[in-house]
Amino acid sequence: MNGNHAQFPLLLLSLLLTISAIAGNGKEQKLIRKAARIHARALTIDSHNDTPMWFTDSSYNFSENHRGKRPRNRVDIPGMEAGGLDGAFFAVFVGQGDRNEKGNAKAFEQAVQTFKAIDRNLKLHEDKISMARCADDARSIEKEKKRAICIGLENGYPIGNKLENVELFYKLGARYITLCHTRNNDICDSSTDSTEHNGISKFGENVIAEMNRLGMMVDVSHISDEAFYDAIRLSKTPVIASHSCARALCDSPRNLDDDMLRALAENGGVIQMCILSSYVKTPDPNPRRDSAHAALRQKYNGFKDLSEEEMNKARKEWYAIDEAYPQQLATVNDVADHIDHIVKTAGIRHVGIGTDFDGGGGVEGCADVSELGNITLELVKRGYPARHIRLIWGKNLLRVMREAERHARKSSSREGEKTV
Repeated sequence: MNGNHAQFPLLLLSLLLTISAIAGNGKEQKLIRKAARIHARALTIDSHNDTPMWFTDSSYNFSENHRGKRPRNRVDIPGMEAGGLDGAFFAVFVGQGDRNEKGNAKAFEQAVQTFKAIDRNLKLHEDKISMARCADDARSIEKEKKRAICIGLENGYPIGNKLENVELFYKLGARYITLCHTRNNDICDSSTDSTEHNGISKFGENVIAEMNRLGMMVDVSHISDEAFYDAIRLSKTPVIASHSCARALCDSPRNLDDDMLRALAENGGVIQMCILSSYVKTPDPNPRRDSAHAALRQKYNGFKDLSEEEMNKARKEWYAIDEAYPQQLATVNDVADHIDHIVKTAGIRHVGIGTDFDGGGGVEGCADVSELGNITLELVKRGYPARHIRLIWGKNLLRVMREAERHARKSSSREGEKTV
């Protein structure tokens, strides 16, 4: 249970208020109460959000309730409390830039500054949030009535061509690395770029081996199909897709097809269901929105080499476009359809939730972290038992995290035996 029994009525009330708009007859009310109880008792983990991008704005306050404000931030401490979210992986995101000495150095520095920004917020709000460095920390932090903050490095680009940077980022708190982003890097090919390495590069093989040694999870979201199968083959521990959906329901190269889902299950890994609408459901054409976003990218040089002031301004203009030309969003029902498909194809032990909030995530019925209970409610309506919902909301992901940790301990033990 989140915190202790005294906290439960407050959280239950919050969840009931969140979903009251869809309340109906007595049977519906009973399902709502059941879903609220299940959600409150589950250890809930979101495997991916981009909230640290807001931390570069010195005026941003993570302990403030941002719901209803513009520009809209989707994750904050009050929202996590209202939505019953016990822990989240914060992404240290670095967009792909030039792959040369200067570009690599800049990406490295950007990543380090984001790690520092996360650490600064942890210290500012230490009464509410704590860093989780291993799987067991999530439960112990929950018992302290706090929210657990984990870290993932989204895009291995800041590693550059220096293998030692993997351990450096691990020591800073990263517990997974998304091998690439929307373009190829020195580690592997992206799902949305041309073929360069035909999968994982030789350097990428060394990166994965080093991640296995340290106990970091290998994240296959964003990587090409060939790189996905290479990662499955190369990793000594199960892999994760920290924010991806089922390609059978939404034909995006960012999603996993059924063969990939089955391979992931055989590997023991987990796909964390992403609620970024365009990965859940193919969006309707919106040329005015697309044109405005393209013009903004050009205006701000692809958002590269921006000062803090310029980046904050660009972010506000981006969200203003979203407000002016709203996208027709997928729904919580659509999200649950993906979960159903993944469970049918890969099995209940291989699916979780990775919202991608503050990186584009959000659907109708779950627009921010305060509304996460609506996903649980839809699963209850579809007949998922509490034990399966607990697997989806955190136990599957934490299992993979523990397996990575166990492998690292065994590797360390073997290395110790060799030196004796």
